[in-house]
Amino acid sequence: MCILENWLDDGILQNIASENNLSETAFLVKQNDYYDLRWFTPTIEVDLCGHATIASAFVLSSFYEKGINEIKFKTMSGIMKVTVKGDMFYLDFPTRKAEKTLDYKTFIEAFSCKNQGVYKATRDFLIVFENETQVKNIKPDFSVLKKVKEEAQLENDLFGIIITAQGDNCDFVSRFFAPTAGIDEDPVTGSAHCTLIPYWAEKLGKTKMKAIQLSGRTGKLDCEYLGERVLIGGKAVLYSKGNICL
Repeated sequence: MCILENWLDDGILQNIASENNLSETAFLVKQNDYYDLRWFTPTIEVDLCGHATIASAFVLSSFYEKGINEIKFKTMSGIMKVTVKGDMFYLDFPTRKAEKTLDYKTFIEAFSCKNQGVYKATRDFLIVFENETQVKNIKPDFSVLKKVKEEAQLENDLFGIIITAQGDNCDFVSRFFAPTAGIDEDPVTGSAHCTLIPYWAEKLGKTKMKAIQLSGRTGKLDCEYLGERVLIGGKAVLYSKGNICL
């Protein structure tokens, strides 16, 4: 994430994100009692991102506003709050419920296995599989997966594909792919859990859940369903710090 004194040209922000080559790079500008926050993948700006928001809260509470226990962000998806409790960071994000949709041929071909249902939320697709092992072992054909944009007649590249199943040692597991947005597989995806949490809350009959994202890096999340909002809890550590010269 990058803290700026003032907003730079969008082209510069996109170039920085491309050079970073991470799933998302967060950019922040301080505005009185909140921060303007934007997220860029290596190819486009996105409307919601969880782990880059936790990273932003971690950096702000560790280096810029030490001891702060709540941070407010203004984003494309409205006002977001992060609460700091010890080494845990809790995102207050909007719920994005999914509705049943077509089982597109693209998904069948790209995943090479049968699913139990396909759903569509505001932004992302949600595909349910039988068990955790199936989700873990799927090897997507990303060149094929990109074709869902044309098959589903989507207007832009701002969407992802979530695959999920009930977990063996947690409530549910997932993985997240967004090849049209420059992200083949995301390691941990807070925005995806805006859709996963209400789905599994209904299926499991509970509002507090534990989730694991089965990426190569693996992500563990505390989840709570609050109706119109969801709480997503996770931890953060410092990986690197430096300056960007323009």
